Amino acid sequence: MLACSGPSTVVFDPRLTEYDFGPSHPMSPVRVDLTMRLAEELGVTAGPGGLRVVPAPVASDDLLATVHDGALIEAVQDAGHRVRPRLDVGLGTDDNPVFPRMHEATAHVVGATVEACRQVWTGESLHSANIAGGLHHAMPDRVSGFCVYNDAAVGIRWLLDQGAERVAYVDIDVHHGDGVEKIFWDDPRVLTISLHETGQMLFPGTGFPNDLGGPEAQGTAVNVALPPGTADAGWLRAFHAVVPPLLREFDPQVLVSQHGCDSHAEDPLAHLMLSIDGQRLAHEALHDLAHEVSDGRWVAVGGGGYELVQVVPRSWTHLLATVGGRPLDPEVATPGAWQEHVQRLLGQVAPRRMTDGRHPTYERWTEGYDPDTWLDRAVQATRAAAFPLHGLDHQAW
Repeated sequence: MLACSGPSTVVFDPRLTEYDFGPSHPMSPVRVDLTMRLAEELGVTAGPGGLRVVPAPVASDDLLATVHDGALIEAVQDAGHRVRPRLDVGLGTDDNPVFPRMHEATAHVVGATVEACRQVWTGESLHSANIAGGLHHAMPDRVSGFCVYNDAAVGIRWLLDQGAERVAYVDIDVHHGDGVEKIFWDDPRVLTISLHETGQMLFPGTGFPNDLGGPEAQGTAVNVALPPGTADAGWLRAFHAVVPPLLREFDPQVLVSQHGCDSHAEDPLAHLMLSIDGQRLAHEALHDLAHEVSDGRWVAVGGGGYELVQVVPRSWTHLLATVGGRPLDPEVATPGAWQEHVQRLLGQVAPRRMTDGRHPTYERWTEGYDPDTWLDRAVQATRAAAFPLHGLDHQAW
């Protein structure tokens, strides 16, 4: 992994855990709390050279309105203050229940991501992260898929408004990053790349190779629809076959990445089979690409992830260590105090090490294409659809 050449930060405030749909909802804020505790106890955010923690501001209504319709903002405020459904904008469903002060809680998440973007754009930080962010399904006019406001999209819009000419967004959540894609569908300044389980099998049912962007931005939406059961080797093969060539050609000034870790084999809501070790390599690959294509300017946000103890804290602690330029030895033990906290809080046995014991390898695309495998057909479909629009050879193997 390339070393950092500048300061790095994580934007965090304990009140970010107030984004909370309730005790029966899969998206529990305990995952954020456990991550930050684990990162601190492992020295990722503490001690000499630790990742600096900066406060998270709350986004103003005007900032939210750069992406979201005023009617949606008013509806979220109304629903959260009166604690009543607003089904006209998607609030009050099983996926998106109403909770008190939900507008304020979500505006806080958005403010944290915009602060991470500000840190990087102004040069105060080379890399900056907001693990509470990554609410990539939210649409301009409605909430969707556990996401009220789209923090990544507001952050990207802020970068564009500050003068950024090209921003790349890479989404490695198991679900298609449909909200961010839609918001920048016809904006040639933003390249969105999403690697996700195929919409044939999984919410939101979108994100196919021929979804390429609007008439003014053909090729700036790129989708890799992966087959269920894809594990480390196949996922890494797909990533490296698609993402690096496109980023190099697009030449972004800032890389924004969404790191949902629901691609893990133990995640209860999806069907990919990655390990913590494969996810760690994905985080490191995006870090290295930021240094290669955007002079190190990198904003990383969280996303999905619903195995709250075994997966999310370890994967995102590896992410934060990567953001800080001091990757963790995967064999390191999780601290005893953290294990005890998990036992007291949730009555669960915490993982003992920061690894699943895997050592992922993969065959590079240049080593050959196998049309008899669903994975290779999926990757080739994306390359064939998107690469020519960027002047790239989709048959380079």
